[in-house]
Amino acid sequence: MYNFFLEVSEHLPFLLKGAAVTIELSLVSMLLGTFLGFFLAIGRLSSHRLIRLPLNVFVEVMRDTPLIVQLLLIYFSLPAAGIVLSAFCAGLAGLTLNLAAYLSEVFRAAISAVDSGQKAAAISLGMSPFSVYRRVIIPQAGLASLPTLGGYFIALLKDCSLVSFISVNELLRHATIVISDTFDSMNTYIMVAIIYFVMSFISARIIYHIEQRLTPANRRASFNLPLTMDKEAAR
Repeated sequence: MYNFFLEVSEHLPFLLKGAAVTIELSLVSMLLGTFLGFFLAIGRLSSHRLIRLPLNVFVEVMRDTPLIVQLLLIYFSLPAAGIVLSAFCAGLAGLTLNLAAYLSEVFRAAISAVDSGQKAAAISLGMSPFSVYRRVIIPQAGLASLPTLGGYFIALLKDCSLVSFISVNELLRHATIVISDTFDSMNTYIMVAIIYFVMSFISARIIYHIEQRLTPANRRASFNLPLTMDKEAAR
């Protein structure tokens, strides 16, 4: 036990530097993957086969092949085609594309779940298709997708460990460096597991509070609060 706490004080700062890279990769991949996944979902709902079919093929390929294989192909195979990416950019591209494929299915289901009568009513009021998506469909689909997006973000935090296979200096890569110096894999991996748990737990709590804040009941309560206060003041 004493050796464990001694190693924590010695190696924790180095491991936290890798954790910072993991968080950076997760946040940027989540942001890009969310935008790309939404536009993929819209394209897959298109009535034009030339738009819909290639996007469906892309999503199926990304969902039906392992993420680690996709990362290795992007990092090691693209240079043969003249596209050279740094390890970080290759990892970011692989995580983003893989996440976008999964999120496109989430958004497609959420958009399809919006009542078609609302779309028809918005169009009858003179809204353009863009306005219908921006003011009617996206708010409802986004709110319905939020819990699933939170779950995917927590999974993404842990999936970032795979980019260590292409030499990205994230948390697990830093752990292997520590192990190569100390030959103490057990204590090092315990520290890594604790760091992953803390990152995932904090992320889960933040996501939960965002969900609670954006639920219709809480939004109505916050909207009615000033009115209630004014009534009390008038009395």
